[in-house]
Amino acid sequence: QVQLVESGGGSVQPGGSLRLSCAASGSIFSINAMNWYRQAPGKERELVAAITSGGTTNYADSVKGRFTISRDKAKKTVYLQMNSLKPEDTAVYYCNADLFGAPGPANEYDYWGQGTQVTVSS
Repeated sequence: QVQLVESGGGSVQPGGSLRLSCAASGSIFSINAMNWYRQAPGKERELVAAITSGGTTNYADSVKGRFTISRDKAKKTVYLQMNSLKPEDTAVYYCNADLFGAPGPANEYDYWGQGTQVTVSS
């Protein structure tokens, strides 16, 4: 069993900052990519930022230059530093991990966290 537990969401004024964390635990052999998605009311879930096991990052155009994704492989944790927040960043943010529970391609799984609310409002 694998769990992804997110923390760090909350309410902030426009222009403010928040840092999200997501810690993976359980029966994990190795972790490939770790990603952050978000879903705003009435909208589809979208990829915000991704980081591979080698450290390569990718961002949605809407957050480039404002958000930074990073990971601590030893702690099996991924972070999302969000700066210059805008009202349109308001959403539930979900952590996602592509990982192996054991060696071999048949043991590759995709897991999701429970989500954490981020609200940007004056």
